[in-house]
Amino acid sequence: MKILVAVKRVVDYAVKIRVLPDKSGVELNNVKMSLNPFCEIAIEEAIRLKEKKIATEIIAVSIGPKACQESLRTAMAMGVDKGIHIDTNLRADQEVQPLAVAKAFKFLAMREKVDAVLLGKQSIDGDNCQTGPMTAALLGWPQCTFAAKIDGADGKVRVCLSVFVVVLCPCFTPRLVLVSQSWLVDRETDNGTETLKVPLPAVITADLRLNEPRYATLPNIMKVPFWFSACTHTNIHHLPLPIPHSRLNSPPPTSLTGQEKAHRGAHGGRRGR
Repeated sequence: MKILVAVKRVVDYAVKIRVLPDKSGVELNNVKMSLNPFCEIAIEEAIRLKEKKIATEIIAVSIGPKACQESLRTAMAMGVDKGIHIDTNLRADQEVQPLAVAKAFKFLAMREKVDAVLLGKQSIDGDNCQTGPMTAALLGWPQCTFAAKIDGADGKVRVCLSVFVVVLCPCFTPRLVLVSQSWLVDRETDNGTETLKVPLPAVITADLRLNEPRYATLPNIMKVPFWFSACTHTNIHHLPLPIPHSRLNSPPPTSLTGQEKAHRGAHGGRRGR
């Protein structure tokens, strides 16, 4: 089984966002960039499925400029087998729209003949939550969003419902062929948790509570340059044009209420003094 996972390079969650002077976008120069946290969760879940012998190969895809290869290196240091970089000069945070990303994922899912697509439920820069459902719609695959648990990561027998049949090869050697498979996925809703039986191939988006991602160890990071030869560069043309942003403004400064001022004064004013 081959799994395709999404990797997006975003501004680190701990960085204070600054708007460009011309109000055209967010300042990205001299800003710490990191792997999108929800993409990291999807990568971790794919690796766990591989460790449980459910998946055999994990392919990571990143769309953006050359700097996106850093995120692919991190994913490969975590345990991804192959990286694909779709090179573009468009800004991934506001110019590359979810529909364009979904069309790229459809192209790669068909070309690589994957059995499942795992994505983060959203990116922390756009918060669109659209790429996963759009990818499933374009592929015509079932989808499960906001997955909080995928049975099989804990080694349960009921995780995968697999049906095998015996087929005779031309040389009359019997072999097992996978006919169908499905996963049991728990997803969180406003009314609680629901369990869905999702037949494969399918598109699944990861929620925050799905797992705790592992750290990329230093020995694995040192090995990445040798593995990085497996990373291919793909140019996909005729993608939808970006939607221009008219103006981007910083949020207004928040003012303290009377109760907050009294609370701060009762605790000695500013912290650290």
